Amino acid sequence: MITHKDINTPTPILSSKAQLELFSRASDVKGTIRSLESGRPVLITAFYSNGLTLLKELQIHLKRKFSGNSFKEQRAYRDAYRKLSKLILIEIVDHKLIVKKAPSIGWLKTFYPETSDFLLTFPKLQGLNSAWQWYQNGITVPVLRNKIHPYYGTYFPTRFDHLILFDNWLKRYDGPKKSAIDVGIGSGVLSFQMVKHGFQKVFGTDTNPNAIVGLKEFMGDTKLSRKVELDFGSLFGKWEKPTELIVFNPPWLPASHTLDTNDEAIYYHETLFPEFFEAAKQRLLPDGKLVVIFSNLAQITKATPNHPIEKELASGGRFQLEKSLKRDVKKASDKTKRDQHWRDSEKVELWVLRHS
Repeated sequence: MITHKDINTPTPILSSKAQLELFSRASDVKGTIRSLESGRPVLITAFYSNGLTLLKELQIHLKRKFSGNSFKEQRAYRDAYRKLSKLILIEIVDHKLIVKKAPSIGWLKTFYPETSDFLLTFPKLQGLNSAWQWYQNGITVPVLRNKIHPYYGTYFPTRFDHLILFDNWLKRYDGPKKSAIDVGIGSGVLSFQMVKHGFQKVFGTDTNPNAIVGLKEFMGDTKLSRKVELDFGSLFGKWEKPTELIVFNPPWLPASHTLDTNDEAIYYHETLFPEFFEAAKQRLLPDGKLVVIFSNLAQITKATPNHPIEKELASGGRFQLEKSLKRDVKKASDKTKRDQHWRDSEKVELWVLRHS
């Protein structure tokens, strides 16, 4: 049974502060960035906002180095930012940030009950803070009646075009609704949609323990918890019994680097789709439907010319196409800082497959 002890949390840093360079409002920002580029860790002092300032200056510095607008250049910028920002640290004492004007983050006591004093990387601390706010306040999803309260380290949707596409398909679905399998349940939105549309039982899996723990905590002992059953496992996990509907919203981009838990919700390994389709073939009833929610993101950003679902239909020999639906993606907000010109041609896709 997966518990809080099994979840993925930021690793506390217990090393001495003596070897760290200190950063405050009086520090030389350019000199601090040079220290980061040489691999020397930096400790944020005095005010929480000093950490925000240093991250902002680091972003400006790296954008000058990676000034191109291509998807490849933007990915290089993000990789460099991830590497250097990990060297920016902040101190926790008695499960509280000791800098002034810092947020209160409930996760610190929950995740580190036996370690009250430690350091964390500033970006990880920011992630904890954001996750705590989302968890406390909840997030409205257009296709659901109630808010979701995503757990730390669990992927949740911030764009909803693909969910609307799936919801519209569910409205027209006239097949049996005894059971369904949601592969990679995440924050549970697809499963909750299926329950809303009358499915009696949804079996969900995820390789991320945070998703399983978070959903168990969110559903508690409610009616929803009796309709959605969870398993911590890869692809179909322990669910062997064939079902009438399998739903899969896989990552939309091929991996180009070693993945951590959150990355696995965004990037896929080359073996993911062949393994999924082979396993799905064994678990789909003869007249069942296999629904894959995807996007043309990888093609329009030049990440890869290959489309894994089209490849399966062309040469897999396991499934045939029943229906393919597409929906234009809502344009990026004018407030977004990242150049996303390619979104003008992005489409989300819903593929309905059946046995060959």
